[in-house]
Amino acid sequence: MGTQVETIHDDWRVTPAGRYLDGRIKSLILDLTEPRAGERLLDIGCGSGEHLGLFRRKGCDVTGLDPSSFLLDQACQRLSSRAELRIGRAEDLPFSDNEFDIVTLITSLEFTSDPGLAVAEAIRVCRGRVFIGVMNRWSLIGSQGRLPSLFNPQTLTTNRFFHLASLTAMIRRQLPGVRVQWGSVIFLPWSWYDFATGLEERIPVMNNPFGAFFGLAFSVTFSFRTIQEVIREPVALSPDGPRPVPGVVRGFKKDGLPAVCGKTKNGS
Repeated sequence: MGTQVETIHDDWRVTPAGRYLDGRIKSLILDLTEPRAGERLLDIGCGSGEHLGLFRRKGCDVTGLDPSSFLLDQACQRLSSRAELRIGRAEDLPFSDNEFDIVTLITSLEFTSDPGLAVAEAIRVCRGRVFIGVMNRWSLIGSQGRLPSLFNPQTLTTNRFFHLASLTAMIRRQLPGVRVQWGSVIFLPWSWYDFATGLEERIPVMNNPFGAFFGLAFSVTFSFRTIQEVIREPVALSPDGPRPVPGVVRGFKKDGLPAVCGKTKNGS
């Protein structure tokens, strides 16, 4: 998530309609990511940790990244010590190549300064599959101006919205020919969800671009690995031994140290 609004707006989830809509969104996310126990997951723009909790309940080892320390504190309170949390930007991830089985950008790509670079970085650190979830301004709820109520208040602060063509083009610039699975949920006007949930469930989800929440997923196959973790054990080197390949080790970032509950492990 971005940094312009640092407050938690989860109140809509406590209403019956809100719980139903939240369940529809999470079902689509899980259907497209297919998380398995023991997998490593990175949620880019994790905000207050709502989706980290979703994947943690599926048995994943979860890591969250967000530019807002305030939101990471909220995520810490939500998840206790069961997640690794870091401050950082989607366009410059402080992680090694191929480090995560699943990488997600859930209603966060809209608030990046360079969406194409954010997608490239998500692909770089992934060794399994990437999920991107975005808001659909052209849905019925979007046309009613209710996207802020449904997702987060920063919707009011951005003019960037995505559609299927722009997202798939962004992905295939990095991975030509990759197969993309996609679908959407929440098709009806906001006020209908007090009585018309049965109608919602009769509408096809997969390959349907008209829902208020639009998600797509694709696989990533890695061919080499670079290292961005601090070397913890000394390694004996021989002057006659092989030299390291130039460019294999990325520069270490002072602000990219591992963190738990918003604090780096070295206490800074």
